[in-house]
Amino acid sequence: MELLPTGKKLLHNATMKLILVTIALILLAMIPLNLFNHFSSPWPSPVSTKLGKKCDMFRGRWVQFPKGPYYTNNCMKFGRPDTEFLKWRWKPDECELPFFDAAQFLELVRGKSMAFIGDSVARNQMESLLCLLASEGDPITVSNTKYPLSKSCLYTDYNFTVASFWSPYLVKDIDAKPTAGTANSLMNVYVDEAPEAWMSQIEKFSYVIVSAGIWFFRPQVYYENGNIVGCHLCHKKNVTNLTALYGYRKAFQTTFRTLLRLKNFKGVTFLRTVSPSHFENGEWNTGGNCVRTKPVSSKEMRLEGLYPEMYSTQVEELNAAEKLGRKRGLKFRLLDTTEALVVRPDGHPGYFGKRVHENMTIPDCVHWCLPGPIDAWNEFLLQMLKMEGDSSLGQ
Repeated sequence: MELLPTGKKLLHNATMKLILVTIALILLAMIPLNLFNHFSSPWPSPVSTKLGKKCDMFRGRWVQFPKGPYYTNNCMKFGRPDTEFLKWRWKPDECELPFFDAAQFLELVRGKSMAFIGDSVARNQMESLLCLLASEGDPITVSNTKYPLSKSCLYTDYNFTVASFWSPYLVKDIDAKPTAGTANSLMNVYVDEAPEAWMSQIEKFSYVIVSAGIWFFRPQVYYENGNIVGCHLCHKKNVTNLTALYGYRKAFQTTFRTLLRLKNFKGVTFLRTVSPSHFENGEWNTGGNCVRTKPVSSKEMRLEGLYPEMYSTQVEELNAAEKLGRKRGLKFRLLDTTEALVVRPDGHPGYFGKRVHENMTIPDCVHWCLPGPIDAWNEFLLQMLKMEGDSSLGQ
């Protein structure tokens, strides 16, 4: 190797440092733009182009679709006067996303079962699915007296069960002051314990959709091995202050490891990525609202606050679970819904999430109208189920 003279060597080193710093700054600037692409790359989207290639159905934009929607439901009957938000459809950048086909969906899941584990937004997705399937089947509701917050429906003609398990933290939680009943009440969260409500029943399910989000913004005390390890917004003396991301990561770790550990679980696990809320001009308790009537551009509205880190955290944990799952023959898949919904502040019920005569002083900018943008989640899900079916045939 040729040795540089001292002066040239210093100049060379300075030049190299300048180049490296420039590259680093460029990469840092690109992080927000490439957040979704970076983490979704291990799971190719199953939608095919005309050339037979695969395209990423999770990257795209909303285009006008005057013929929408598939059905009518809650936001309309509760008095929402505008319909512009219904006239849009998700268009992947490099292909077309097929319309939801209820008959095809039910045939794919014939003799199988599907569970949604999470909070009320998880149930929101299940309700969207039930609405989308209504043209082909009317399920019977199966009561669960032991866990009344869970819901189960059976499509008898297809022997298909779909259920939702109420588990807002995914792990065991206990309200520290159950009589308070406020949105800011302190929760005890046992981050290393899966709750009996879903753990005792989940082994029989063919597909499991896992999600969690907004509950982690609340005050929480974190427990591990039965002992307090810290808290988030608890304001307790002599308790370590931890961020919400601590509990969030632990919750996904515990959930995925529980599914990996259950000997009789043979299902496919889908991570449905975090669902953004859209309170503008304030927070939910400081006058924030969501009154827009059509989508915005990605330049106008992006994932903000804690949401980008929540997104990356949950996908990192899915990556880890997917690697472990290979050893057991278990599949972990990414249902990457976040990018599509970031630009849909118009898709929430707002003040029209309940009956018109009810006094709704706080708008609902968390859940999604039915029909509405959330239906795209189940269009994604249908394509992923088709991919799973194709891969099974190829084995």
